[in-house]
Amino acid sequence: MPRSKTSKAWLREHVNDTWVQKAKAEGYRSRAAFKLMQIDAKDRLLKPGMTVVDLGATPGGWSQVAANIVGRTGKVVAVDLLEMSPLPGVEFIRGDFSQPETWAALESVLAGRRVDIVLSDMAPNLSGVSVADQARSVGLAELALDAALRLLVPGGSLLVKIFHGAGFDAFMKTLREHFTQVVVRKPEASRGRSAETYLLARSRRPGRGTNQS
Repeated sequence: MPRSKTSKAWLREHVNDTWVQKAKAEGYRSRAAFKLMQIDAKDRLLKPGMTVVDLGATPGGWSQVAANIVGRTGKVVAVDLLEMSPLPGVEFIRGDFSQPETWAALESVLAGRRVDIVLSDMAPNLSGVSVADQARSVGLAELALDAALRLLVPGGSLLVKIFHGAGFDAFMKTLREHFTQVVVRKPEASRGRSAETYLLARSRRPGRGTNQS
């Protein structure tokens, strides 16, 4: 099927994108790696020895960055419905993290380790209908939050992508109920015209689903 003018324009922009070219030159899986690096440079999220769960990880840009920082004493577990090529220092689980069998696999891989931070760069497949796309974005962010509440230790953090629009303020309010600090981040590597925004929630309050092990 011939590409539409819109898809051709996107492909042209993507190929010529500075961050795409930089990712290729520096050996990163995707331009998204720089988004996490830029947020981490500002907020110092990741540290050696941490245990990290990366939701919706494929193709692995964020997992790659996380593994480089946490090192051999840390652990990175990536989860996605789509296959991901192996990455040094990353254990990959293919599946839907909202399903019991995927949770069982995740718990098995973690083997009782405490999770320090949950990452989620998930975005919906865009339909072009802004209302529907916004609702799907919020839905994915809510799934990431639910996972974080089940996995994180008290004091743990969640970094999650969400589109700015309807439901954003309500989601941010919910985050503040579970974390002591919530800030908005828009890294330089995120396209300016994109509605994507990152919410960084730090210092998980003890409560529902907290991993006390």
